[in-house]
Amino acid sequence: MNRITRDQVSKVAELARLKLNSEQLDNHARQIEKILEYINQLEKIDTTGVTCTTRAIEVINVLRSDANYKFED
Repeated sequence: MNRITRDQVSKVAELARLKLNSEQLDNHARQIEKILEYINQLEKIDTTGVTCTTRAIEVINVLRSDANYKFED
């Protein structure tokens, strides 16, 4: 995997209008590199047959029936 450079972090910080010092640029570059390495590991996992999900826990709305509701004037 390509190494994330300080220049790349600096460019993104500039686009986001963030002022980062030298130590912060190095720290962010290391953190982004670790994140990308982890993503690379996840891409190697065989997910054949696994259904796609949008949430870890399924959320179901429990709604009452409006059939017998009467509006008051």
